[in-house]
Amino acid sequence: MAARYTTQSTGVRTALRALSLYMRSPGPPSAAAGLRFVCNNAPEENTRVGSQSTEEYRFVERLIPPSRVPAPPKHAGSSPSGWTPPADTPPPLPYMIRRSRMHNIPVYTDLTHGSRRTTLVRKVEGDIWALEKDVKQHLKEVMGKELPTQVNEVTMTLKVKGHVESELKEWLVSKGF
Repeated sequence: MAARYTTQSTGVRTALRALSLYMRSPGPPSAAAGLRFVCNNAPEENTRVGSQSTEEYRFVERLIPPSRVPAPPKHAGSSPSGWTPPADTPPPLPYMIRRSRMHNIPVYTDLTHGSRRTTLVRKVEGDIWALEKDVKQHLKEVMGKELPTQVNEVTMTLKVKGHVESELKEWLVSKGF
């Protein structure tokens, strides 16, 4: 029984090797299998082209998600959700803070190691050291003490010790970001 199995498996292997050699031969796929066209027409004449309708594409467009978040509508003051639009002209400061993709101010809180609370200001452009100085000054006025900060020039982010997200967001909106 074992001898019969090995002879069958070697026969299968040789057949597969022979077939793989035929598959590598140049030419159309039918030539690799040793077949030829039965049809008298040339292969180019057998290709079919589907009909194209631009009128029906509007139904497909509704299903495609937008590639960008649309620009927010212009209005004065904050919206009912609390969102505030940026100022029409950026403030004349040595730094700029861009809004996030969803048009929000990029200030986030972080909780690491179980109890370490930090606030992160992202998307800073320009002089990040001037931003750090202004943030320290503002938080000293609001909190009564100077909070430790950390500047990362590579990622252009500013970390502040403690959860001061709401204070920083209000201050940045008042600045015009």
